[in-house]
Amino acid sequence: MPHKLQITMLKNKVVVITGASSGIGYATALRLSKSKMKIAVGARRTKKLEKLKNKIIENGSEAISQELDVSKKQSCGSFVQNVIKKWDHIDFLINNAGIMPLSFIKNLQVDEWDKMIDVNLKGTLYCTRFVIPYMLKQKSGHIINISSVAGKIIFPAGSVYCATKHAINAFSEGLRQEFSNKYSIRVTVIEPGLVNTELTNTITDDSLQSFVENSKKLISLKAEDIANTIMFAMKCPEYVNVNELLIRPISQKL
Repeated sequence: MPHKLQITMLKNKVVVITGASSGIGYATALRLSKSKMKIAVGARRTKKLEKLKNKIIENGSEAISQELDVSKKQSCGSFVQNVIKKWDHIDFLINNAGIMPLSFIKNLQVDEWDKMIDVNLKGTLYCTRFVIPYMLKQKSGHIINISSVAGKIIFPAGSVYCATKHAINAFSEGLRQEFSNKYSIRVTVIEPGLVNTELTNTITDDSLQSFVENSKKLISLKAEDIANTIMFAMKCPEYVNVNELLIRPISQKL
C-alpha cells in the first residue's frame, strides 16, 4: 500500500537550535517561530539571544534561551536538560554553531585549528550525545547538521575548516545508518555555499583579507534561504529521510 503524502506538522514540536544568536541559526529560529513550535535557542551572546526569544514569542511560539558554549560538554548537557525539564521531549536538533577562521597551514594558527575542531566538530558531537537518548526512547526525532560546501571540496587556507566539515558529513551518514532504519530518527546534513553571515568575521589571517573582501562582492545566499531549506527537510513526511542538501548561489563555481 503506498504511503499517504502527509506533511510533518511542526506545531507544538520541540526544536533545539545551537549558534542561534546570528546568521543561519537566528534566521531558522524566526522562520520556525511562525509554525507555533516550541523553540530552544542557545549561543554565547546572551543579549542577542534574549532579543531573539522575544521575537519568537511575538510570532506565537514558545521559547527558551540559554547561554551555550558547544565546545564545553557540560554546557551542552545543561542546555539539553533544561529543554527536557521545560517540554519533556525533543523532536528536532539543529547543530548549527560553527566558526571559520581560515588560514594557511604554514602560518601555524594552531589555537584557531583547535577552536574549529572544538566548535564545529566536538560541539556537534556533544549536543547529539545529550539529545540522542531521548530520541531513542521516543523512537522518533530529526537531527539536522549544518555542514558546508567545504564538506565536499577542499581549498587553500581551508584545510582544517574543510576537515571539520568533511567530518560532519561522515558523522551524519554514520548517524543515519545507525538510527534511521531501526529507530525512525531522521538525519539531514545541510551544505551551504557562500552565505551572507558573520562567519567571515572569524578570519584573523591578514593574508586572507583580499579573499574576505572579494567574497563580500559576490552574490551570496541569505541566511533565510538556508532556513527555508531546513524547513523543507523538517516538513517532509515522516517516512521521508532527506539525507543531504547542497545549496549554492548561482554565482559560485566551487
